[in-house]
Amino acid sequence: MNRLAGTTSPYLLQHADNPVDWWPWGPEAFEEAKRRDVPVFLSVGYSACHWCHVLAHESFEDEVTAAYLNEHFVSVKVDREERPDVDAVYMEAVQAATGQGGWPMSVFMTADGEPFYFGTYFPPEPRHGMPSFRQVLEGVRSAWTDRRDEVGEVAGKIARDLAARELDHGAGGLPGEEELAQALLGITREYDPASGWLGSGDTKFPPGMVIEFLLRHHVRTGSEAALEMADGMCEAMARSSLYDQLGGGFHRYVLRPRPGGTLVPHFEKMLYDNALLCRVYAHLWRVTGSDLARRVALETADFMVRELRTNEGGYASALDADSDDGTGRHVEGAFYVWTPAQLAEVLGEEGGAAAARHFGVTAQGTFEEGSSVLQLPLDGGELSRETYDRLLSARAERERPGRDDKLVAAWNGLAVAALAEVGALFDRPDLVERATEAADVLVRVHMDGHARLFRTSRDGQVGRNSGVLEDYADVAEGFLALAGVTGEGVWLEFAGFLLDLVLDQFTGEGGVLYDTAHDAEQLIRRPQDPTDNATPSGWTAAAQALLSYAAHTGSAAHREAAEAALGVVRALGPRAPRFIGWGLAAAEAVLDGPREVAVVGAPTDPLTGALHRTALLSAAPGAVVAVGVPEGEFPLLAGRGLVGGGAAAYVCRHFTCEAPVTTPDALATALS
Repeated sequence: MNRLAGTTSPYLLQHADNPVDWWPWGPEAFEEAKRRDVPVFLSVGYSACHWCHVLAHESFEDEVTAAYLNEHFVSVKVDREERPDVDAVYMEAVQAATGQGGWPMSVFMTADGEPFYFGTYFPPEPRHGMPSFRQVLEGVRSAWTDRRDEVGEVAGKIARDLAARELDHGAGGLPGEEELAQALLGITREYDPASGWLGSGDTKFPPGMVIEFLLRHHVRTGSEAALEMADGMCEAMARSSLYDQLGGGFHRYVLRPRPGGTLVPHFEKMLYDNALLCRVYAHLWRVTGSDLARRVALETADFMVRELRTNEGGYASALDADSDDGTGRHVEGAFYVWTPAQLAEVLGEEGGAAAARHFGVTAQGTFEEGSSVLQLPLDGGELSRETYDRLLSARAERERPGRDDKLVAAWNGLAVAALAEVGALFDRPDLVERATEAADVLVRVHMDGHARLFRTSRDGQVGRNSGVLEDYADVAEGFLALAGVTGEGVWLEFAGFLLDLVLDQFTGEGGVLYDTAHDAEQLIRRPQDPTDNATPSGWTAAAQALLSYAAHTGSAAHREAAEAALGVVRALGPRAPRFIGWGLAAAEAVLDGPREVAVVGAPTDPLTGALHRTALLSAAPGAVVAVGVPEGEFPLLAGRGLVGGGAAAYVCRHFTCEAPVTTPDALATALS
């Protein structure tokens, strides 16, 4: 066992018995490189990464390759999900140098952390114009030995170029109607109404944050085009192989292997995708009443609870793409794919044929070796719930994909928000309870006595890595959603602790935000990225959470910080709307107020519950809801009295309220 054996990351532990003498990221590794006068080889990946597993099997498990690495390099292994700051800094260098990026990420650097050669996956033998991994190692060693001055110049220049990069953070002010209209036009240009997918490339990632913007824009402006695109994207995803048609939940992405070919998923399932999409489908249902949206939201919530919930009550990071196919081979998608014969074995010939039509399973197969990924064609007919259950039970007998069971604070914050809202909207108190349990884990395990967050935990043991901006923002978002659903003011208080730290530790001059705290480990560049990737950027997530907290409390400092942060949306929204959807959604909330709804009344009064549910059913962009007795735990309730001794609701903006209403219909009208 190497030095990774003492870590908590499932990804690092996968490499703990490699013959490579791995070091975890830390000053000790760089001191060792300096002592030995050798370069550092940095390898970054994550547990559910298919090509990371391939590189490990081909090269890191090979004794000869490992011996060469051990003799000539100090090898450092990083889990990108534990250290997103390290990943972001060196991925920026990789993309600047090569024009592309991805995982596994391979970086060669000096003992000062300055990179000089980059790549991603390297094969064991030269292939398709790529050098072999051994050739890369030999080339780097030769350059280090024979051309050290040149290597030092390159490394220093790259480090200086990265440090000097300036971010256009949009100091010109908040985005307005013009910028949001331009953003909508940009999305329209990239949307294919025939397929329902966004973007021209063959790889299709779920655009949950863009859909949230479209829904809010429709509600605020009445734009039918925005709603049609949101609905079209959601239906395309729900019917495609991106969605697990039997067990619920979404895979990471799909790709089209050839013109007109069937969309094929990359089968890993990530907590963040499912939390974001679960919430988005619930919000679509709230606007349209779509049965499909309701089903997908609930199935995705149930998937998260069934397959990602840990013993502590939090939510695991991911399920692998690969599993045993029943013959001893570890194959991508083996758990999910079917042949007509396998369907017939479970359901009989007639039932199997009906299921094949329903799910688009063909004799030729839509995936590999005659197997098909389940889809939901429009003309596939209907199947009973019993048939679904029989297939799901049969699939459960297969070997399951591995699970990365570390808890990431940010992603659990997203899960808390999704489960709380889905539970409230669809009268599923069990889901609200699961959200509350996960929030409790975040407080007990991830938060210290000064409200500082740690990024990860596993088996109830907190990791050593500090939280980054997205952790503070997304956990605060989850707490705020839970406060609105449960009426428990303690969650608003905890959100306030976290957002005060955002103001104190992550905010720079002019309202710019950084991904790491002021007192965090200093890398060659302080990471700072306002654009969405697979999750909302920490920057725009913080803007949304700060805005919601200000709406709950009337805090001018938090409102001003949110507005300053959203200046970047003014700069980027019209140019790159696909990559700043969460910021656009937050901007919609600013333009709408956001609405603040105070429901006052006794918890035992049925009218209190009816008004509270009506408030939660409102799709007003970014609306916040407080419920409780007058002068209760929420600042928004202060001074809001009962009407005629009974429950009442107040709709406000900036703590200025309209006359109270006392019926759900009147409240719905006030919020429309």
